[in-house]
Amino acid sequence: MVRIINYKERQVEDGRTFFVLELQGGVEMVMSQETNQFYATAKKAFISSTFDEETCKALIGTSMPGKIEKQTCEAYQYTVKETGEMIVLNHRYVYIPEVEASTKEDKAVQKLLAEEHTFSQNGVLEDN
Repeated sequence: MVRIINYKERQVEDGRTFFVLELQGGVEMVMSQETNQFYATAKKAFISSTFDEETCKALIGTSMPGKIEKQTCEAYQYTVKETGEMIVLNHRYVYIPEVEASTKEDKAVQKLLAEEHTFSQNGVLEDN
């Protein structure tokens, strides 16, 4: 599950504005490379929305099925707000909606049906 924790206003090149929702995943324990001690953290991602500001405010705290995953992307420059340091990253965090169980079952059935060699063509069980 992920939770909507905030929203931000963004602007398109032509001047129009829209809102993105800030999502946060569950708590994860990560070991520090410097101290070898564990610390708690959570992945965050932004998704675009068609909502107005009032709707975005009302959605804060809402949980949604899915997770946030690290995804490789084209390298880009990022400025660390706390230090002002500019670094190059080649990943981003993206929201992955949870696939419902029925959808997984449907795909399994479709795969089985697509592999028609699995079934006997003449009604007689044959070893391959």
